[in-house]
Amino acid sequence: MIEKKAVSTKSKIVIVPLGDVDYGLINKLATALVSVFNAGVDILQGIRIPAEAYNRKRGQYYSTVILNKLELLKANPREKVLGVIDEDLYVPSLNFVFGEADPLSKVAIISLHRLKQENYGSADEEALYFFRLIKEAVHELGHLMGFKHCPNPRCVMYFSNSLLETDRKTEKFCDCCLRKARVEGSLV
Repeated sequence: MIEKKAVSTKSKIVIVPLGDVDYGLINKLATALVSVFNAGVDILQGIRIPAEAYNRKRGQYYSTVILNKLELLKANPREKVLGVIDEDLYVPSLNFVFGEADPLSKVAIISLHRLKQENYGSADEEALYFFRLIKEAVHELGHLMGFKHCPNPRCVMYFSNSLLETDRKTEKFCDCCLRKARVEGSLV
């Protein structure tokens, strides 16, 4: 008798470092995301940043182009891929983005660049920098789980347009977002 192996249908988060990223920071982020989402987290070997994503005129990388490349790395439809890059990102309608998510393909990216206080003329505080990283990672992964932007400035799903707004929100989904997700069945 041939024994069939069960195929796991449990959702998994896959982190993909792009370019020159601190792997110690990536490992720390993976551990934090396991706690937040109670899901498995894998870290893939880093990949090069797609050259075609770079906009010389802006001096930034077009995040949507990178999302399209990240989608090719998915091993199965249940995976949620999170790219992490230490370069400045943009979409055409905004000056910059902390991250971007494509809920249909279940692929997101976050940038470390604008989360660093040093880019604003001040010294970085490591704990604050890491807390910002967690918030933005949870925010983008939240979009992959069906969460929309929230008007509550303390909710992790609040749209941050500045570091001040990122610092003001928490790394948690507000009760209203959690209730709405349960009703709509979008919690994965």
